[in-house]
Amino acid sequence: MLVLSRKPGERVVIGGEISVTVLEVRGSRVRLGFSGPPEIPIVRQEVEGRRKDESALAVCADSC
Repeated sequence: MLVLSRKPGERVVIGGEISVTVLEVRGSRVRLGFSGPPEIPIVRQEVEGRRKDESALAVCADSC
């Protein structure tokens, strides 16, 4: 894992295509902005977990 310190307005670029910008730091909360190609989904971890759970249920419903 790479750990960086960034100030508001500074960016990190991942793979040359995805950009993460620090938008705001307020106390212990950090607001981040993400941009990248439309074919690469950018979702929160809890949303990704729900998507995987729903996909597994759909597969099981078809074959269980």
